Amino acid sequence: MYNVKELNDFKKTLKVFFYWSRGLTVGKKIVFATGIACLTGLSAHFKVPLPWTPVPITLQTFFVLIAGVLLGRNWGGVSQIIYVAAGMLGFGCFAGGSIFGPTGGYLIGFVLSAFFLGYAIDKYLHSREFLSILSLMSFAGFFLIYIPGLIQLGFYLYLVKGAFPGFAALLSMGFFPFIPGDLIKITLATAFAAAILPKNENPLD
Repeated sequence: MYNVKELNDFKKTLKVFFYWSRGLTVGKKIVFATGIACLTGLSAHFKVPLPWTPVPITLQTFFVLIAGVLLGRNWGGVSQIIYVAAGMLGFGCFAGGSIFGPTGGYLIGFVLSAFFLGYAIDKYLHSREFLSILSLMSFAGFFLIYIPGLIQLGFYLYLVKGAFPGFAALLSMGFFPFIPGDLIKITLATAFAAAILPKNENPLD
């Protein structure tokens, strides 16, 4: 069991890490972003295929969401660009096989989400409270990722089957099955962000 002093020391360590990560040189930020990209790629291999959809369940969303927290504005998104670029170069780190495949739109959403969260968390102090972070994470996880994901999934199915799926069918293949897992990942990412982010000052102003 952790006592209060140990818990406070742990929180201080997390905040020191936050300031350290913001003060890195460009070269070190590239290395750090590449590390997050690698974690995103590795998490793609922890997947659960579903028989009625070409979109598998993966752990990627968690690392996408914390990319913006760990790396801040711009560099969180850069980490996901590195991940997508690595997949396009044939490193086999996509859960769905190709950016032009059924899951390619979700990959675009990863980049958008990481850029959005990095900017919002670094820019606005009020966004660092738990409920505010939860709202930002939910918007990134359920809108910025799923909207481009569902659009591309729909076009992919049109090319394969010759007709667009109905809206309900599209949601059943590309959204509804993933809600429970994403709620868990969003909550964990929010708890991590709330612990690591300083609330009362902004060194970037």
